[in-house]
Amino acid sequence: MQEFDLFVIGAGSGGVRCARIAAQNGARVAIAERRHWGGTCVNLGCVPKKLMVYAAEYGREIDDARAYGWDVTPGRHDWRTLIDAKDREIERLNGIYVSMLKKAGVELFTGDARFVDANTVEIGPSELALDAEVQTVHAKNIVIATGGAPTRLDIPGAEHAIVSDDAFHLENRPERVAIIGSGYIGIEFAGIFAGLGSQVDFVYRQDLPLRGFDEEMRRHIAELVPLNGITSHPGSTPERIEKTFEGYRLHLKGGKVIETDCVFMATGRHPNLTSLRLDLAGIEVTDGRIVTRLEDAKTNVPGVYAIGDVTDTYNLTPTAIAEGHLLAERLFGETGREWSFATTPKAVFFSQPLASVGLTEEEAAEHHTLDIYTSSFTPMRQSLSGRKGKAFMKLVVDSKSQVVLGAHMIGPDSPEIIQGLAIAVTAGLTKRDLDRTIGLHPTSAEEFVTMRTPTRHVPPSSDKQN
Repeated sequence: MQEFDLFVIGAGSGGVRCARIAAQNGARVAIAERRHWGGTCVNLGCVPKKLMVYAAEYGREIDDARAYGWDVTPGRHDWRTLIDAKDREIERLNGIYVSMLKKAGVELFTGDARFVDANTVEIGPSELALDAEVQTVHAKNIVIATGGAPTRLDIPGAEHAIVSDDAFHLENRPERVAIIGSGYIGIEFAGIFAGLGSQVDFVYRQDLPLRGFDEEMRRHIAELVPLNGITSHPGSTPERIEKTFEGYRLHLKGGKVIETDCVFMATGRHPNLTSLRLDLAGIEVTDGRIVTRLEDAKTNVPGVYAIGDVTDTYNLTPTAIAEGHLLAERLFGETGREWSFATTPKAVFFSQPLASVGLTEEEAAEHHTLDIYTSSFTPMRQSLSGRKGKAFMKLVVDSKSQVVLGAHMIGPDSPEIIQGLAIAVTAGLTKRDLDRTIGLHPTSAEEFVTMRTPTRHVPPSSDKQN
């Protein structure tokens, strides 16, 4: 039986970072992966999704180019060319992850890893290694970093629907797509398919998409959805999926029926824990997630840790990477590094992307008196083409201290702009600091340093209740 100082189950973003940093600090480290080196983000998430977003953007840019004097005629998008190019890029990235691990001195196991006890792991056959022999290893420390998997609705006919994993490997682009769910995945793929020429029905149970984001931003993005040729069905609950000779029928509560070629369930994700046999190690799970301490990633079992999407804390690629890095240094290196998890920026890569950092107005109003600054305008790029849809910016500022608590934006380049503002929010800079910053003209970003007068003054929500 092989002995290791650290054994990592799952070679996604968090697991790879943890293994690599631990090995670079002198630990004897191994890692096991059952399906995709690089994990969900590289193979079935952020990276291929962003490539497909780019593909959809090119169609809109070709349309708009004519207003700028370009003699172009929109053509038909070739789905197969996109998918093949995406697959080549993902294969290249897979190789980079494997190479990084090997160069760091990490031993690689391909297969399904599962617990034998709190310090022993068994690795057996998996999708990547069907004929692999069963191997058993022992480790002083074990990290669970197996990520998440798409969740399907439990309704009749659910087997006829695809999930996000499937969307990256469709043989052909469906002409009609019904997307269920309005989180990151749902709204991003609505924009992708619409941009590539599909007829999209966007079905969700809430009144507005993107639950958890600032309410004003949610309302604005909901107004932009139909401008992209997408038909929204807010407040709708799917009841069943019926297969027909020509495609599928999605039946909604209340009697509405959507005829479509593809039903896409973008209905959340859940921790990928099924095959780990956590009970044999005595690891506590609540509501389907491993219970950890945020400050050190410890589970209830000494020597066993969990990071990333399997936990009950943050569930984003950058936070998983930070968690893995911090854990490796706590166990084997020098401590002292820190990341500001509370000000992790977020982005939704819709046709008009939304990006956000810090507190929403609703969150901030629980404890602060607020000055709210907003700006809405037509981006310069759209001034000649006449493309509909305004950009929208928002600052959430504490009235007393003038500290900027949150920054939010919808519009071109918003993820790039908000990444810069994330530094300001993390540093606790004030509205006065933004005011004394000279704008870069002509840009959209300069609006964040030229908003002089509050749109409104918001008392703490506790005052409203009294």
